[in-house]
Amino acid sequence: MGRQSIDFPGWLDDRVQHIESVLDQFLPPASAIPVHLHEAMRYAVLGGGKRVRAALVYAAGEASLQSGTAASPQAIALDHAAAAVELVHAYSLIHDDLPCMDDDELRRGRPTVHVQFDEATAMLAGDALQPLAFELVGLMPIAPALIVQATQLLARSAGSLGMVGGQAIDCCSVGQALSVEQLRQMHSMKTGAMLEASVLLGGIVAGAGSAARQGLETYASAVGLAFQIVDDILDVTADTATLGKTAGKDAAGNKPTYVSILGLDGSRELLKSLHGQAHAALLPLGPAAERLACIADYIVGRDR
Repeated sequence: MGRQSIDFPGWLDDRVQHIESVLDQFLPPASAIPVHLHEAMRYAVLGGGKRVRAALVYAAGEASLQSGTAASPQAIALDHAAAAVELVHAYSLIHDDLPCMDDDELRRGRPTVHVQFDEATAMLAGDALQPLAFELVGLMPIAPALIVQATQLLARSAGSLGMVGGQAIDCCSVGQALSVEQLRQMHSMKTGAMLEASVLLGGIVAGAGSAARQGLETYASAVGLAFQIVDDILDVTADTATLGKTAGKDAAGNKPTYVSILGLDGSRELLKSLHGQAHAALLPLGPAAERLACIADYIVGRDR
């Protein structure tokens, strides 16, 4: 797809800096009452993270635009969509780290929110980030029908049939022997659903046609699962300093992972297959999908 013809690292750095600025603008100021809550929300969202979900929104929007360049309303809407998925992701991390869930004290190289503040504030910060995400989707300057589609997609992807449902299955699966298909279902919900939503939101905002959406869906499904497999591999091959979170948590917690079921070699083989599927899905979209192809490469090759 001519991936050498674009400066992907430069584009990604630009998008990371841009979404950081957008999130800073959309979050309530730390000085607003209740101050402690808003400080915790900003601590959880700002100052770190790979911003893969936001990058997927922007890249999918770019791949779906008929003209190739976002008009001002579309660019604003992409900012809203990218911020929304990052807010939902941040809320999920806050709750995932709580003592009643994964009980982790480190995230992105810093104390987790319940450690830095307190458990009740962490719970409330996550609760507050969710409605803010939907408020941003509702304020997108695009056709009302597209706003409805985007809202339904985000709600379904974040809820019991998506991310939260996957987390529930994960909590009930500790110490159990899952089949590869059961593990795939769990992770397609827990991790994959919001990554897929990021891609499809970009397509919705840009007015992608049915053929383009089909390609985006296939791509998103492959990269969503690939992301989780890389996480499982890194949990046993990387150290805490590199990851920015506690390494070896899955094995210590006796949680089923791709590595525990397929082994490292089997996990890497599946990852290679998904990488190929992601690239194949983008072929009908042509050169406009170059950055989505680069994100697939980035996800598969990341070391943290």
